[in-house]
Amino acid sequence: MMNQGSSFLGRIPVVTKNLLIINVLMLLASTVFASKGIDLNQWLGLHYWQGSKFNVAQLITYMFLHDGFTHLFFNMFSLFMFGELLERVFGSRRFLFYYISCGIGAAIVQELVWWLTWENTFVLVDAQGLVAMQGAEAVAYGVEHGMLDGFFNSMITIGASGAVFGILLAFGMTFPNLPLYLMFIPIPIKAKWMVLGYGAIELFFGISGFQASVAHFAHLGGMIFGFLLLLYWKKKGVIGGGIY
Repeated sequence: MMNQGSSFLGRIPVVTKNLLIINVLMLLASTVFASKGIDLNQWLGLHYWQGSKFNVAQLITYMFLHDGFTHLFFNMFSLFMFGELLERVFGSRRFLFYYISCGIGAAIVQELVWWLTWENTFVLVDAQGLVAMQGAEAVAYGVEHGMLDGFFNSMITIGASGAVFGILLAFGMTFPNLPLYLMFIPIPIKAKWMVLGYGAIELFFGISGFQASVAHFAHLGGMIFGFLLLLYWKKKGVIGGGIY
């Protein structure tokens, strides 16, 4: 009989394992609730902070929701591949704190991007079709008179990608020279270059507007918050090793 220690799940560190399980269960729950006419994304997904459906808990809950199996698979595959080793190095409590912090950081950056984007694009016109006000003034007027709530509530971000990008960054900083193989590319790439490449791609996609439905700046936010946290831990002597 195979005991727990030699089983597949038994070999995965506790936090990584439970994060994988929770995310899978949340996708199943979303599917079940959707069949009953209940959209969990409306309750647990990240909404814009000025919308009536926003609440602070969404800064955490949004990262446990996914838009289908493919979205879930790629995030959880990355978490499993890189998170397992990182948890062993960081310790379970610090690893969990890091993961959640990166996810929250990604959410904060997404909120800032929404705010900066919308305030620069909103305009209100008068009865003659002339611009009456624009930018922050238009947003403030629209919020005060309940004109924008439906629009704000229609914008939702979900997924663990921000937290996972933070994990990817930590892996690259902890094991910078570890050779990695990307899918369909048979040439090893050092972890630090792969991380820099991913970051550059996300920045380009975010600025260019490519794949606008993907929260590229939120991914960068997870990496930024992760970088700052790792630097803080390094300065305090909490972590060492390959962190550079």
